[in-house]
Amino acid sequence: MVMIRGNVMNKGYDLSAYDRNQHSVYLLYYHLILVVKYRRKVFDDIVSDRAREIFSYICPRYGITLEEWNYDADHVHVMFRAKPATEISRFINAYKSASSRLLKKEFPEIRSKLWKEYFWSKSFCLMTAGGAPVEMIRAYIESQREGGRYGKRV
Repeated sequence: MVMIRGNVMNKGYDLSAYDRNQHSVYLLYYHLILVVKYRRKVFDDIVSDRAREIFSYICPRYGITLEEWNYDADHVHVMFRAKPATEISRFINAYKSASSRLLKKEFPEIRSKLWKEYFWSKSFCLMTAGGAPVEMIRAYIESQREGGRYGKRV
């Protein structure tokens, strides 16, 4: 993909898959793993479906689009798309707070499985996903120096 006079030129990429705003073209996928405090086993199909509904409800306020959702008894895996200006950690904290409150309220039996009313672990795992592998990007950047006068190796 190359920018020429403000236009995105296709170089083997399916540009319809990219998100756009006024000044940029981007594709930002993330893989989020949220774990229940002390790995308590609270998720089943019904609780997971409700947790996903809450996620989907909060997403648009932060410029996030839910792509995939799955769960195990003690954690959830989420793949989502975001915009460049998205404050992801703020979104994650808002989701954890809202979902914790609502799930405990709507499923009172969960409270007996939790430790001191804490639903989510304080930590989370967030990884970027999609796009080219790191080694391919590294090779591309390194190849830009070949034949160029201004390239600098780090």
